[in-house]
Amino acid sequence: MGVKLGILGLGTVGTGTVQLLQDAVGRHPLLQEIEIYRVGVRSPNKSRDVQLQPEVITTDLESIVNDPAVDIVVEVMGGLEPARSLILQAINNGKHVVTANKAAIARFGAEIFTAANQAGVYVMLEAAVGGGIPVIQPLKQALSVNRLHTVTGIVNGTTNYILTRMQTEGSDFGDVLADAQRLGYAEADPTADVDGLDAGDKIAILASLAFDGRINLEDVYCEGIRQVSKTDIAYAEKLGFVIKLLAIAKNQAQDATKLSVRVHPTFVPKTHPLASINGVYNAILVEGEPIGQVMFFGPGAGAGATASAVTSDILSLVAALKSNTTAPNPLLTCRHEEYSQVAPISDLLTRFYARFLTKDQAGVIGQLGTCFGNHGVSIESIVQTGFQGELVEIVVVTHDVREGEFRQALAEIQNLPAIDSIPSILRVL
Repeated sequence: MGVKLGILGLGTVGTGTVQLLQDAVGRHPLLQEIEIYRVGVRSPNKSRDVQLQPEVITTDLESIVNDPAVDIVVEVMGGLEPARSLILQAINNGKHVVTANKAAIARFGAEIFTAANQAGVYVMLEAAVGGGIPVIQPLKQALSVNRLHTVTGIVNGTTNYILTRMQTEGSDFGDVLADAQRLGYAEADPTADVDGLDAGDKIAILASLAFDGRINLEDVYCEGIRQVSKTDIAYAEKLGFVIKLLAIAKNQAQDATKLSVRVHPTFVPKTHPLASINGVYNAILVEGEPIGQVMFFGPGAGAGATASAVTSDILSLVAALKSNTTAPNPLLTCRHEEYSQVAPISDLLTRFYARFLTKDQAGVIGQLGTCFGNHGVSIESIVQTGFQGELVEIVVVTHDVREGEFRQALAEIQNLPAIDSIPSILRVL
């Protein structure tokens, strides 16, 4: 008896998934057991890259999640609604769900997983983070015996593409963004990508799996790349760094009961494994005991990559259904129900890079040093690098400091008569 799929959405990912399922030769034999039973679309007469029988396609999405014949609902339509409502309806009808929807999972994961646990069904979400990179299942299964302490990722291909081009070409952010939009690497409205919100959704999901607690999305600090300039990229190069938009979830060393969960542009040492991840590629570095460091690398988006992740989840469910597993496997489900405590960004202990523009007068470096010293900020290096017009440019790199104390020092520095502006402040890994 075949396993019947109801697919919600036939856009890029839905089309890629159908293509993969229809081209099963030479792939896992269980794919032969899958029937594409219903596919929900907005426009039934639109020309598509896949051939489906007319009776398979419907515009009535609710009929799919309510159909007793459907075993697995595959949500690849994106967006928050009606995706959330349809997922919950499918769960309440006892159907397993596969989703690629990081925005819905990051916002409504608590509601969705509570419903799934009560209904005794699986919700699978490998495609929600990192495109085709298998990272969700490894965190749930192969790495779950480790004490994980840090997950660090480049999880947004658009921003990585922009920063890579700024680095290799010496271009400005605005110029590269416009080009990326023209080439289709960036959306017409790039806010979710360039302001770090997409990466925030993804690190919330990874943190919940790595640290076995739900994450309130509002607790995730998000800062994007709009303020990164070609000047900062040039300084990073001179100092032995590259700038990457990192999504980080970490046990706070000074308070292990709280997590640090954040997204921001970061000075990454060139020797670090993530420094060489360029273009639209994604990578996720997981660190723990006793495993040490494990890195997952691959294409973070695209029809083929994401369809690979969606279909691998479908296959896991088909295997479970075929083995008549009635009780959900705890290694496939997200069973944690407690919320993790996330520390405010002001508690973060990190190094900083700051660039100052000052008036050309004696003693400015001394004044900066004094202000930093007043707030317990230890300086690793302070260099007067040259002039921008009439103004002197000074670059400071600190030792580890609590962010709140660093910000207090900056507030004092901004009031110094010699200070014109502070164009850049970036954290250092």
